[in-house]
Amino acid sequence: MDKFRMMFQFLQSNQESFMNGICGIMALASAQLYSAFEFSCPCIPEYNYAYGIGLLVIPPIWFFLLGFVLNNNVSMLAEEWKRPTGERVKDPTILRYMFISITQRSLIAPMVWISVTLMDGKSFLCAFSVNLDIRQFGNSTLIEGMTEVEIVKVLAKIPCKNIFDQPELVSREAASRYIKCISQAFGWVFLLMMTFAAFMIRAIRPCFTQAAFLKTKYWSHYVDIERKLFDETCKEHAKTFAKVCIQQYFESISGDMSSFHKHRSSKDDSDDDDDDDKKKSDEDKLLGIRDQDDMNKVLWNWHTCKPPLALRKEQPDGESHEGLIPNGDVHGVSGGPNGYANGHTPDLPKREWAVYYSKV
Repeated sequence: MDKFRMMFQFLQSNQESFMNGICGIMALASAQLYSAFEFSCPCIPEYNYAYGIGLLVIPPIWFFLLGFVLNNNVSMLAEEWKRPTGERVKDPTILRYMFISITQRSLIAPMVWISVTLMDGKSFLCAFSVNLDIRQFGNSTLIEGMTEVEIVKVLAKIPCKNIFDQPELVSREAASRYIKCISQAFGWVFLLMMTFAAFMIRAIRPCFTQAAFLKTKYWSHYVDIERKLFDETCKEHAKTFAKVCIQQYFESISGDMSSFHKHRSSKDDSDDDDDDDKKKSDEDKLLGIRDQDDMNKVLWNWHTCKPPLALRKEQPDGESHEGLIPNGDVHGVSGGPNGYANGHTPDLPKREWAVYYSKV
C-alpha cells in the first residue's frame, strides 16, 4: 500500500511529465489502433464518401475529447471559470493559458491518426474514388455506351478488389495508385503545416513580453497547487474529524473509561502523555472547526469568496497587517510612521548607520 501511495505522490508532483507521457501513449495507441483496424469500404456510391471522411474525422474527434477527459486540469479550468468572483478577481489570461495547454496535449493523438490515415490512403481512396475521371484510367470505347449512374457504380467499386468485376473497363491499379498518391501528398502537407505551426509558436513566443508570460504561467501553477493543497487539507481535516468523533463516541459509551484512565498506575504515565500529545495534535489538525455547519460554511465560503492573494505579514508583537500599503496611506496601515499602528514602534534593537556625503 505504501508503494502505491508513493507512486501516487510521485505522479501528483510530476503531473506535467505524466500528462506528456499519457499524450505520447495515446499517440502510439492511435497509430496501433489504425493498423489493427480492418478497413472495409462499402463500395456503394451513396456511402463511400461518408464512410471515408467519417474514418478520417470521427476518430480524431474522439481522441481529442479523450485527451480532455484524461487531463486533470479540465475540472480545475471549469471551476476557475465558473466560480464567483468574490474577493479574488478572475484573470482571463490564466484561463486562456490553461485551455491552450490542455488543447495542445489533446491534439497530439488526433494529429497522429490523421497523418497515418492519409499516408495509408485507404479512406481517401474510398471517399473520392467516385470523383475520378474514368476516361483517364479506362477504355474510352467501352465507356461511350454507359450511363452516368453505371459509371459511378463502377468507380465506387475501385477500393474493393474482391468485387471489382470489370477489369477491362477501368484500370483499378492505376486509379488506386493515383488517389493514394494524392492522399500521401495531403498527409505530408498536413505534417509540414503542423510542424511549421509548432515551430512558429516556439519561435515567436520569445518575441513577446516574457514578463506577462511568466506571470500567467506562475498563477496557473498557483491555482493548480492551491487546489491540491486545499484537497489535502480537507482530507486531513476529515480524517481527524472522524477520528475525534469516533473517540468521543466510545468515551461516551464507556462511562468508566475516563475514571479508569485517571487511576492508572505510574507505569502508564508516559502513555498518558503520549495520548495528550496526540490529542493536542488532533486539535491542531482540526483548526478550530469542530461542527458540521461550520465546515459547510468554510467550504461554501471557499467556493463563493476565495481569499485575496495578499498575504499578511506577522509582526513581532503578534499583531498582523496587510503586506500592501493602502492607497493614499504613506505612513502604513493606520497613518503611523514606519508602518506601525498609531505611531507605536516595538522595542526593536537599534542599528547604527554611517552616512557619507559626496561632493559630486
